[in-house]
Amino acid sequence: MPIEKEHWQCLTIAQLSSQQLLDIMVLRSQIFVVEQNCVYQDPDQYDAHPETRHLFATVDGKVAAYLRVLAPGTTYPSASLGRVVVGADYRGDGLAKRLLARGLEELYALWPTVDVEIGAQTYLQKFYASFGFEQEGDGYLEDGIPHLHMRRKLAY
Repeated sequence: MPIEKEHWQCLTIAQLSSQQLLDIMVLRSQIFVVEQNCVYQDPDQYDAHPETRHLFATVDGKVAAYLRVLAPGTTYPSASLGRVVVGADYRGDGLAKRLLARGLEELYALWPTVDVEIGAQTYLQKFYASFGFEQEGDGYLEDGIPHLHMRRKLAY
């Protein structure tokens, strides 16, 4: 589905409306739990961390893409991006690239002098590498899905 107009927001959990939060959780559940057939506790304490930012794009009022921006020391020593997701109806036109680029912009606006660490699903290694992320160490299973630890080093 070609996307004609995306509306982007990056908010703390306190700034999200209850409807926005519900829509984000529904999208995450649709993809991470149902589509990927992975039973796990998706909402966690990091969603409500006061420094966590929830970046999302809406199209015609519907959440189409989402990721969360995590402060250094929250999940990794460095800052992190997580729960990166694009709804099935919005794939194929570069929205994932725009989402990750905006996520990095938001992260560096908050913490301009940090590396970024992620736990990436293995099949997305090339996607993340195109943004400067490099694999560190061996792969691992997280909730039954192959993952890689990746880092984007700050360019000095």
